[in-house]
Amino acid sequence: MPDSFRCYLVRKTGNDQIEAGVEQRPLRDLPPGDILIRVEYSSLNYKDAMAATGHPGIVKSFPHVPGVDVAGTVAESASADFKPGDAVLSTGHELGVERWGGWAEYVRVPAEWVIPLPETLTPTDAMTLGTAGFTAAQGVHALQHHGVQPGDGPLVVTGATGGVGSIAVMLLAQLGYEVAAVTGKADRHDMLRELGAATLLTREDMLDESSRPLLKAEFAGGIDTVGGPTLTTLIRRIRHRGCVANCGVVGGGDLPLTVYPFILRGVTLTGIDSAWCPDDRRAEIWQKLAGEWKPQQLGKLAELTRLDDVAQSVERILRGEIAGRVVVDIQST
Repeated sequence: MPDSFRCYLVRKTGNDQIEAGVEQRPLRDLPPGDILIRVEYSSLNYKDAMAATGHPGIVKSFPHVPGVDVAGTVAESASADFKPGDAVLSTGHELGVERWGGWAEYVRVPAEWVIPLPETLTPTDAMTLGTAGFTAAQGVHALQHHGVQPGDGPLVVTGATGGVGSIAVMLLAQLGYEVAAVTGKADRHDMLRELGAATLLTREDMLDESSRPLLKAEFAGGIDTVGGPTLTTLIRRIRHRGCVANCGVVGGGDLPLTVYPFILRGVTLTGIDSAWCPDDRRAEIWQKLAGEWKPQQLGKLAELTRLDDVAQSVERILRGEIAGRVVVDIQST
């Protein structure tokens, strides 16, 4: 076992400036936990990018290591459920937020945050999915739970070129739903069609900022990764007994609505909380992603980068230049 490990460390200087880069740290700096994981791959989520820039809503203390997703092997275990050499993954909980995350050669976490890596997933598969795929799958699960079936009409996916959105398009299309993908990136239309989108909508197509409480009922439901005016419009365009699963707030946190979509059309708005999803549901969703729901075109979404190069990917995702998923190869130098 090495005495130290490489990690992407975010610091706050004495004049409150944020500095970040790859450093060597002693292993004893890791927080306490039952399981020490040698990380093989992590991923880049928008939350990780915000953590990498020291966003106060994400980073609770400095220095900090981002990375809400981890796939690797157990190096040390104080739990009877895991032994050294086991292939595992860990996503969400406090990883990469309250405690040091996956942009490091090693992480230490409580045993209940760890699940065995399903045999049908490679570590790169698991991190191409990561929190984004887990969130998308929870959205699909919510729609099915509320009775939305493939024959009920088209479903909307907003932010369709992002990590959650692109995987949601794939999953829904694979399960037989008609998908209307919303994106502001005209150069990604071919990609979305390849993933299974039947209809492509611009952000302007989706928005109606009038004060009308109800709009023409066009969609059976949707997975919204944006929030704000986009979500407000979508809810007013949902058919009777439809459902919208929301998991994002990049378009804003306000939701100026009347109750009419809910009491006249019976629309359901359900929130998706990936970080603290109950453990039994988390295991169920990952088994679906490794089995009947495993995306057939997962490899088309993955862009690989090294830990030493992740800063450039952070800049690109913050500028809205990344489509699909970025997988971070932790051990490659």
